Amino acid sequence: MSLPTIVITGTSSGFGRIAVERFARAGWNVVATVRKKHDLDVHAELDHVKTLLLDVDDEEADLAFGELARTQFGRVDALINNAGYYQGGPLEATTMDQVHRQFQTNVFGLIALNKAFIPIFRKQRSGVIVNVSSISADAGYPFTSNYQASKAAVASLTEGLHTELAGLGVIVKALHPGSMETRIFSKVDLAESVPDDYQAAWDKFAAQNLVRSDPAITAEVMFRMVTDGDARKVHYYSGPDGEAIPRVKQLLGQDWYFEEHSAHNRAETSPLWATLMPTPVPADR
Repeated sequence: MSLPTIVITGTSSGFGRIAVERFARAGWNVVATVRKKHDLDVHAELDHVKTLLLDVDDEEADLAFGELARTQFGRVDALINNAGYYQGGPLEATTMDQVHRQFQTNVFGLIALNKAFIPIFRKQRSGVIVNVSSISADAGYPFTSNYQASKAAVASLTEGLHTELAGLGVIVKALHPGSMETRIFSKVDLAESVPDDYQAAWDKFAAQNLVRSDPAITAEVMFRMVTDGDARKVHYYSGPDGEAIPRVKQLLGQDWYFEEHSAHNRAETSPLWATLMPTPVPADR
């Protein structure tokens, strides 16, 4: 019997790279994608991994990628839509080009890849799709409005697909990572010409997010989402903050939650919030 095969996008670093290693170590075939030619050897030391070029912004390439991926090992059993990036800053200073590019990568490219693999999974009456959203889709952070809107779209899309495909043997899930120590924060597409009125609040928000968790935590949750066989659960969370935020929101109720969360992002953290929210788990711990 041939090994199960997973496709993972955006694997040159971060969650994607660690997830490739995790699945390969567990005996899976992996089709990994990277956007740049110089990253094609990033998984060269791993067995049962084939790395292909894919720019998820290219919808035509996305729509053809399901069949291309299947030819690599003769089958496809799961897809993790991990590729994406972070556009940050006040919306007022964010250009419409930045808005469109954020949604092209994080939403429209992801939708195209769902469309590419759904027919394969539908015909074989089995398959798992993991769409990577973000805890920001739940939390309501400042200076991330464009990014979190794109990730909220991913979460909502996933909820619809979960129900739409449930009767066809296809499981669709959304992953909401918390704040992780990945290169996403070193490659931020920042708003430019930001009015001075925002600077103090932006500095305070940035100071709240200096310690982040080990991305291996998220890669492990990715593995669990694909392999746990749970066809009922839609939303998964990773990291101490990622797991805590939906629970705190349920505990406090939406209005009180946003009052506390907003105060924290203004560096006015209440004793209640400090008690309810756990600290990150750094990679060196």
